[in-house]
Amino acid sequence: MREAFHDQLDGIFIDLSGMCRLVEEEVREATSALLTGDAATAERVISADRAVDAAREKIEDTCFQVLSLQQPVAGDLRMLVSALRMVSEVERMGDLSVHVAKIARLRTPDVAVPLQVRPTVEQMAIVAQDMVSRVCQIISERDIEAAVELGRDDEEMDQLRRRSFAELLGDEWNHGVEAAVDIALLGRYYERIADHAVSVANRVVYTVTGELRGRRED
Repeated sequence: MREAFHDQLDGIFIDLSGMCRLVEEEVREATSALLTGDAATAERVISADRAVDAAREKIEDTCFQVLSLQQPVAGDLRMLVSALRMVSEVERMGDLSVHVAKIARLRTPDVAVPLQVRPTVEQMAIVAQDMVSRVCQIISERDIEAAVELGRDDEEMDQLRRRSFAELLGDEWNHGVEAAVDIALLGRYYERIADHAVSVANRVVYTVTGELRGRRED
């Protein structure tokens, strides 16, 4: 009986990792749409978010079922509570990817990112996608060292965000208010994807060790 129970718990984390992989693809595709002005790719990202929502519902249903039928305590309860928090964070990363795709769609057939800030936005996207990919692995393996390292690496995203603001406010900016708003929002979206990835990693640390590391709020 206990073996089946722990198989259920492991299955929740397998499903979480799979959901995270869906979000990783959303980030990749949304960025592609953004940098190419591809409306079809943007639409695909927006439509694919239904699969992420469905994955969240499945994981939540499983967690609530285990809570009601098994009445877990101690470490098992901590794992379930953490999973419920993590699934919300992962879904939010997917929602942010949809926001990126919607900016891409809004500006097609033009590209929303001016050449002047393209290197910064591209690097923000690379960092965000890398952090999502790594947190998927952290969830799957419950890798504490990798989780702690991910939190340290978030500083690169913060630096890129500051750079994007400097570019928007610099004397060389001549792309108008509309483009400035787009870039400010995109910077926020990628930054929040990274923040949610760190928060999920911290929850993995809590699941394994009981130590709740600091997290950022929306």
